[in-house]
Amino acid sequence: MEDMLRDAFNMRSHGEQSFPPDFIISEDCNITGNVFCETGTSALNEEPNEEAAKFYNLLNEMNEELYEGSKYLKLSFCIRLFHLKCLGGWTGNSFTMLLEFLREMFPFAKIPQSCQDMKRLIKDLGLGYDKIHSCPNDCMLYWGDQKNQQSCHVCGKSRWMNSNTEDVNTDEGGAQLRKKPVKVLRYFPLIPRLQRLFMSSKTAESMTWHNDQRTDDGLLRHPADSLAWKSFDSKFPSFVSDPWNVRLGLAADGFNPFKIMSTSYSTWPVVLVPYNLPPWICMKQSSFILSMIIPGEKGPGNDIDIYLQPLIEDLKQLWSGVETYDVLRKENFNLRAALLWTINDFPAYANLSGWSTKGRYACPCCAAQTCSKWLYNRKKFSYMGHRRWLDENHKFRFQRTLFDGTEEHRGAPEQTVGSEILFMLKNINFSYGKMNQPPITQTTRRSRDESDEEDDPNEAELWKKRSIFF
Repeated sequence: MEDMLRDAFNMRSHGEQSFPPDFIISEDCNITGNVFCETGTSALNEEPNEEAAKFYNLLNEMNEELYEGSKYLKLSFCIRLFHLKCLGGWTGNSFTMLLEFLREMFPFAKIPQSCQDMKRLIKDLGLGYDKIHSCPNDCMLYWGDQKNQQSCHVCGKSRWMNSNTEDVNTDEGGAQLRKKPVKVLRYFPLIPRLQRLFMSSKTAESMTWHNDQRTDDGLLRHPADSLAWKSFDSKFPSFVSDPWNVRLGLAADGFNPFKIMSTSYSTWPVVLVPYNLPPWICMKQSSFILSMIIPGEKGPGNDIDIYLQPLIEDLKQLWSGVETYDVLRKENFNLRAALLWTINDFPAYANLSGWSTKGRYACPCCAAQTCSKWLYNRKKFSYMGHRRWLDENHKFRFQRTLFDGTEEHRGAPEQTVGSEILFMLKNINFSYGKMNQPPITQTTRRSRDESDEEDDPNEAELWKKRSIFF
């Protein structure tokens, strides 16, 4: 726990400030009471913006000793105790009663008064999340303009469970009846988490490592050495001009949280990786940014776009830029961020991209030019067109017996570029939700798959949807 706190808030040891070593707090009050100054110098060139100053003031308050002479900080006490609440499944009322008991036994300690007060402190530090209700059939989120709807406008399902549930987490004294949502998405806002990386002196310097300290000798040591990174740089020079701009990767996959194979349940976490950091830091678990947890019990499938809406809105805002305070440069700057790629297995790739990774045309690179053959005995497809990428005179092209009994004289297929895909999908109509998908009968699928005739399909018809990333 202490390591987590030091990583998150740059706490060197008990009782020390989480600001850079050469910073002190001035008593001049310009923004929420504090101005940050270097030791022995005049005021900083630029004061932190209002949100950053509020965060520093709160962090300074939380870094006070729990009581005089204590080796523990108020911050570490609150997070450690709230962690125990989550692990033990304590209710809000029981947690408030524990806090009241501790305050009564230790009146000299700085202990929050209630569970709600502690939640508010943790959320203000940037460790909170938003609960967003969703349709049980994955048709829509009750979010934005549709936040107050009581039923799904697509399938008509109610937002709430049939019976009211007794609310045992209320702190008003006594249980109350409340409506319980059928399905809840937990979203962890991205913008404040990226801003915190520049507000801590421990991580702010590493956020420009890819530009300042990376060895550029043509070897692939970091994602910045990849062709995809360099291609992005050539297309958006204004983004590249500021090394503080953040590049992200997105990973998503489902898993069974109950570790019981007989129980069918799939929860989908969506994780972001900041690639500005050096490789020995960016791939550590502590550097991953949990963006959201998509609830089960079935995986979202193609409807994952419904749940990605809050993240996409944050990414759009970050592309335009948000005001952020850099604790090392001691100035406010316009922070921008871009999502470079996704990391996933082949089935999850289909859900995120919209291309079907099953059947005759499963390859997303070859698309309609995928070379496949139906195996009657194995009841599945085999993909044997890989010799097309060899040199024209390569010996493997002419060896029939080692492959599929034919010589290969075709060249590599031309890959469809992004602008062409957008043009193909501009008129595509896709209805989200488990209740809105047209049924595919087993007879239709079998007759389509087992046919040896490779027709010339319209590539636009092979896409299942236009991805929210497009």
